[in-house]
Amino acid sequence: MGLRRTLGGGPRLLIKRDDALPFAFGGNKVRKMQFVAADALAAGADTLITCGGIQSNHARVTAAAAAKLGLRCILVANGSPPEVPTANALLDRLLAADVRYVTDRTQRVPAMEAAADEVRRAGGTPYVIPLGASTPLGALGFVQAVEELRGQLPEPPTMIVHSSSSGGTQAGLLAGCAVYDYPTRILGVSADEPASTLAGEVRRLLDGLPPLLGEPAERFTRLEPEVDDRFVGDGYGIPTAASREAIELLARTEAIFLDPTYTAKAMAGLLARIRAGDVHDTDTILFWHTGGQVALFA
Repeated sequence: MGLRRTLGGGPRLLIKRDDALPFAFGGNKVRKMQFVAADALAAGADTLITCGGIQSNHARVTAAAAAKLGLRCILVANGSPPEVPTANALLDRLLAADVRYVTDRTQRVPAMEAAADEVRRAGGTPYVIPLGASTPLGALGFVQAVEELRGQLPEPPTMIVHSSSSGGTQAGLLAGCAVYDYPTRILGVSADEPASTLAGEVRRLLDGLPPLLGEPAERFTRLEPEVDDRFVGDGYGIPTAASREAIELLARTEAIFLDPTYTAKAMAGLLARIRAGDVHDTDTILFWHTGGQVALFA
């Protein structure tokens, strides 16, 4: 990789390109939505309801899934309606999503519940998807992703580094590695939450996976979520000097685009570890690109 040359050596670097998934500009939410949307159809739903920020990748993928499946979509977004929609907000509009705005994050769940009640009163069948589709069902998308990776890379990398926020991706990767006997270290770089909070959420999702996988609970209880929260900076979606450098470095060495909210901070965490000598030259590090590059156009 050109990045490795620019860094003057270091571990072997690989990248898993979920940003290149073909559906709805890709990203990790597509893997989760495969399972969640299938469950919505099985439940006879005619309306998908979810929440997120105005530039939510998950909201965009939910709206795209609804459009593809002929369902209605209601999105609850925290923030003020943009005068001129850009990036994901523009795509939500193109996908005909009904976007409803609330002041802050605490109002999102009540607003989703109110929207679901409204759909029921009108004779419809709503399906409410929690933030990020980070449920045990959504996490199955990344259990399946490990099986895919094992076929592409039979020899497990030393470590997989990825952006972690609502916990579903990390829980799925941990569970998948356990199910498919794929021994690699999973490091989630937090985009917002303190390490203890995010690790607890990953643990909750892991605890919900055994019944879905037909696996004994004991197989997952020994898994320890590892979260690095040193690269959050001033908060969610707020760039740092390190994340800006990561965006520029990947673009200029690999022509790969990171997003400012998630993958840039995860890459900043990986670069810091390489530069500090925390990984060995004999290691193989896989960076899982979880998408979100649409945000570059916000």
